[in-house]
Amino acid sequence: MPESTVRIGLVLPDVMGTYGDGGNALILRQRLRMRGYDAEIVEITLNDPVPDSLDVYTLGGAEDSAQRLATRHLTQYPGLQKAAERGAPTRHLTQYPGLQKAAERGAPVLAICAAIQVLGNWYETSSGERVDGVSMLDVTTSPQATRSIGEVVTTPLIDGLTQPLSGFENHRGGTTLGADARGLARVTHGVGNGVGDGLEGVVQGSVIGTYMHGPVLARNPELADLLLMRALGVDELAPLDLPEVDQLRRERLRV
Repeated sequence: MPESTVRIGLVLPDVMGTYGDGGNALILRQRLRMRGYDAEIVEITLNDPVPDSLDVYTLGGAEDSAQRLATRHLTQYPGLQKAAERGAPTRHLTQYPGLQKAAERGAPVLAICAAIQVLGNWYETSSGERVDGVSMLDVTTSPQATRSIGEVVTTPLIDGLTQPLSGFENHRGGTTLGADARGLARVTHGVGNGVGDGLEGVVQGSVIGTYMHGPVLARNPELADLLLMRALGVDELAPLDLPEVDQLRRERLRV
């Protein structure tokens, strides 16, 4: 059994957890524990700086006001000041935002729905205001005429994924990929990124973004294991025999 504990960062569940996407962290932890790894979830709220030392990070969906709070926290790093105010030691904390630094060293980051927009170059709110993002993803997002709601099925476009991906999309944003970003998958059912390019999600560096809720990792164990392999620095993981997951996939892919 591995000796070290795998730490899963659940980033800003207090403001980026509208659609139950915190379940992705639970899925990662459970799949690790079933293979004999010690694993823990580290919740990072608006009161905390994002540590750059965790093994894998997840962010969920949110509405406009919550997106603003998350963007400010991830760019201006207010958690450092708050930590100092409550007496926590800060001498080992960097002034550089932790999520960006973690991604730069290759720690996998899973960004769901609004988190794609927050991590992008800019996003436009429903009221038409443009907000600068974190710029971890070369994407921009603007509201579309209609909201995209319903089941989505896609064919993955990245190495390490061979099975269809499924989820539930619920967004009005249309996300355009820049030159440094590429799509996670091609849509076979549903809308996806919402700009008519047939793509769903985004991949750039160690960040994987998708508009699929579900939670997405409950529906797509291959994606969960890809994140875990990257976090662990291994090329394969022992297979898990989970008939209930196979049944869920069959049901959700039959749309």
